[in-house]
Amino acid sequence: MEINLFKLCSGLKVIGYFMILLVAAIISLSYYAVVVVTWGPELLSGGLHSFLAFFIIIMFHFLLIMLLWSYFMVVFKDPGSVPDNWKPLTEEEVLEAGSSLTLSESIEPEAFTSTHSADGRERRPQVGYCSRCQNGKPPRCHHCSVCQRCVLKMDHHCVWVVNCVGARNYKFFLLFLLYTFLETTMDTFILLPSFIDFFSEAKNHSTSPGNLAVIFLTFVLNLAFALSLLCFVVMHVSLLSSNTTTIEVHEKRRGIRWKYDLGRKKNFEQVFGTKKALWFFPLVSKEDLNNIPALRGLEFPTLSDSEG
Repeated sequence: MEINLFKLCSGLKVIGYFMILLVAAIISLSYYAVVVVTWGPELLSGGLHSFLAFFIIIMFHFLLIMLLWSYFMVVFKDPGSVPDNWKPLTEEEVLEAGSSLTLSESIEPEAFTSTHSADGRERRPQVGYCSRCQNGKPPRCHHCSVCQRCVLKMDHHCVWVVNCVGARNYKFFLLFLLYTFLETTMDTFILLPSFIDFFSEAKNHSTSPGNLAVIFLTFVLNLAFALSLLCFVVMHVSLLSSNTTTIEVHEKRRGIRWKYDLGRKKNFEQVFGTKKALWFFPLVSKEDLNNIPALRGLEFPTLSDSEG
């Protein structure tokens, strides 16, 4: 009996739903430990300590709202699908649209094969064809074996959000990473005094065993997530600055400048847009969607375009 590996990959989506429950459980645990057990009661103590507790609870809720908002946008936002029967523009359509696409990018997908330049280096086609989707394949597009479809500017399939991260939800994913890192880091610091007191309180039985267990577990979980997320944040900031996806890291050649790297400012705008007021919110303005083709995921300017 033959085993279809691609069908097995699609079954990984089931794991993602357990991940969503795990995220909800960790958030609920953190909320109980920070707001209900530790800092909520301090609001009634009065004085400077009460003001500090109020500030901490406000910041906790703000980061939590931004975290959840970004998270749900990543979960429910389509990362970008290839339109049915998509194919590159013809030469006449390119001229009419005033597009920067070259003639070589306007050929039928089936006609694209790898060629070699005069210096012997392989020149990979920007537009291809997906045999599994039976459809054209725009630049930077990849087929996801879990979602069973091609995803525009695919970065990776994330089991934590049961969705692919691509051109149209990458900003939301980055904000989710950022706000989760800030939330878990803040939780770690504000629970640190209670964690230090854990051992003396456990010995003196001054706090209920249930609350002690919650504080201990919440501190350890938040510390672990904060440290691991720091690595992911640094990695994706580096990828963002060079306009590279996680998949494309393996495609880049050392010593050759990445053709989509247009400089940090332009690279940043291709993900976050030009509206500064929306940079830290999981939103994209219609004006940016209309003016920045990269946000739609079908066209991407290259070094040759910017230099021309």
